[in-house]
Amino acid sequence: MQEFLFSPTGDGTYSVSGCKGDEANVLIPDSYGSGVITVIGDKLFSGHKEIESVHIPDTVTNMGEFIFDGCENLRHIDLPAQLECLWGYTFFRCGNEEIILPDKLVTIPPFAFKDCKNLRKVVGGKGSKEKIGWQLKKLNY
Repeated sequence: MQEFLFSPTGDGTYSVSGCKGDEANVLIPDSYGSGVITVIGDKLFSGHKEIESVHIPDTVTNMGEFIFDGCENLRHIDLPAQLECLWGYTFFRCGNEEIILPDKLVTIPPFAFKDCKNLRKVVGGKGSKEKIGWQLKKLNY
């Protein structure tokens, strides 16, 4: 079972700032106490080779750096519908073959998919095609 650590963001919402456990299928909660989860913190799953799938709740609007670094067995990520911003190297060295970006995503760093050797397809949502299409084209996705 996954155990998560939470940190207040300062606006009444929370960030998932830590994770303990060795589950293959991870379900991140959508709230902590009376606040919703809006941020997935840096390096949350870094090095967790056992992870095969991750569901991120639709309340999340921002995802940090190196979250999935080295998650080489990761095959499926449910990205949140409300996601607006990825920070640097979010999917660095993860094992996904395909990533579907939500419609509201408007910020994606140039190295979000760096060294994703299995990645064959990135599908941009309505908003992301207009805002970040040039980056996807540059990456040949």
